[in-house]
Amino acid sequence: MKANDDAARGEEFSKGTSHVVIAAISAAVLVSIAIAIYVIAGQKPPVAAGEVVQVWAWPHLAESSGVDANGAEMAKQSFDQVMLFADIRIHNQSKQPLFLRNVLANITLADGIHSSYAAGPADYERVFLAYPKIAVPHGKALDTQATIDPGQTIEGVVVSTFHMSKQDWDARKGLDFTVGLRYQNSLKLASQSPVTMEP
Repeated sequence: MKANDDAARGEEFSKGTSHVVIAAISAAVLVSIAIAIYVIAGQKPPVAAGEVVQVWAWPHLAESSGVDANGAEMAKQSFDQVMLFADIRIHNQSKQPLFLRNVLANITLADGIHSSYAAGPADYERVFLAYPKIAVPHGKALDTQATIDPGQTIEGVVVSTFHMSKQDWDARKGLDFTVGLRYQNSLKLASQSPVTMEP
């Protein structure tokens, strides 16, 4: 009789164990679902979105001014240069103002990434005074220090200069732009549209 009692108790223990295992698995699944919901709900969209509307490149032979930083005369030097113009659109999709810090053009070549900061609006205008025959459309400059209010979109053209030959430019492997924002992560914009080459 005692042996039968022990067998009955063993069956009861094993039944209880199966309930504990099922309860533990259920609890683990519920905790995993709760964590996933918390993570998904906690993810915020980027504060800004943007696009590169159009890009123009102007490779040419440039010449130094013949004057050094102190105003003394020096021999003029010629060098290959590519001026890169980009029409950029930026949208603030946050509930706070965004403050532009700078715009950086990035060209990927065989030896790595070459970057150049975009000129501010005043220097952008000086480009067209210095090169009156340039064929790039003279659009409105993007204020690289602008404040973008919530929901606002700004657009304008920036210009960056690279000391490289047309052959190097043609051999590039990539082109993108980094929009620097104060107190926020930078916004990376890939150039999707074909680059218009100006003679």
